[in-house]
Amino acid sequence: MNNPPDSPFNYTEAFIALGTSNFDRSVQFYRQLLQQEPNPYLAAVYAEFRLINLKLGLFCPKESHRDEFSDSRGSGMSICFEVESLEKALDHLSEIGYGARGEISQASHGPEIYIYDPDGNRLIFHQSTAKTNPFR
Repeated sequence: MNNPPDSPFNYTEAFIALGTSNFDRSVQFYRQLLQQEPNPYLAAVYAEFRLINLKLGLFCPKESHRDEFSDSRGSGMSICFEVESLEKALDHLSEIGYGARGEISQASHGPEIYIYDPDGNRLIFHQSTAKTNPFR
């Protein structure tokens, strides 16, 4: 995809990077969740996972910035996974020890549930259908 002609800056891609206070625990969580090894991977520094149309990077903040990343709970950011089967996603999450801690709710685009990674980042798993998703 090209930058618009009137773009104030040019970029080659955008991705999400999450600072983590417990790097090894978070890397293990995303290894299990996504069933893949991070690549590139630099122990205690950086791990990157490739998702469909997205890169997810985990990094260990420098000591001088650790307080900024110490608690992600309450953040307005969510990582959303649109899944074919919410039931299968919940089964997988339970298998890796991260079962949902709430009820499935009905959103405008279909049923969804929140889970949280080890650092408190919200992950939303939702199942959309053309019938329930007004944006399709």
